[in-house]
Amino acid sequence: MPKKVAVLLSGCGVYDGAEIYESVLTLLRLDEKEVQYQCFAPKIPQMHVINHVTGEETPASQAEGPAARDVFTEAARVARGELQDLAEANPDDFDAVILPGGFGVAKNFSTFATEGSDCEVNADVKNFVQAFHKAGKPIGLMCIAPALTAKLVAPGALCTIGNDASIEGALISMGALHKTCPVDDIVVDTNNKLVTTPAYMLATRITEARAGIFKLVDKILEMA
Repeated sequence: MPKKVAVLLSGCGVYDGAEIYESVLTLLRLDEKEVQYQCFAPKIPQMHVINHVTGEETPASQAEGPAARDVFTEAARVARGELQDLAEANPDDFDAVILPGGFGVAKNFSTFATEGSDCEVNADVKNFVQAFHKAGKPIGLMCIAPALTAKLVAPGALCTIGNDASIEGALISMGALHKTCPVDDIVVDTNNKLVTTPAYMLATRITEARAGIFKLVDKILEMA
């Protein structure tokens, strides 16, 4: 029976959605392993829109109306339209779940970008990921996503975001444990079936991100 993996996307673009390279590398490795996967995203508004050339926020007056963006529609760009509403997803249909990073995790999936350790996590995202934890199924988090480990998985879970002291402090204050990790490696919490990697928290080249992400996917499939 082929394994099936759910991939959660928080939009499209590193500064306001899902990190595109991380997302594509995840899907590439799953396909190379001949694993069935399905991308999901919640039908919610983006926190804001960032100009990826300048890094500046698009003024609200320009982002409203037909130009306004939502997480689901933007994530469909990454998934080439093969995307399903997270609210209708059934965790029982999948053997594992993986969350690529990007600021969309901190801005759209949660309020971590604005509230840090006092953040709230989107209910559909939280419930979906926790269902995997409760069922003893593996969970993969990369880049900034492990910052939400305590709320997405469980207090006391071991994870990594690389070596960023400020984010490490926030995730520890929320109840997670942190281990410093190089870009090309992973941290495995066997008890919680959690695998994390720094990806573009540290990567300066796509090949660096690939190394850790491929290891994460491979370990997730081994644990599934």
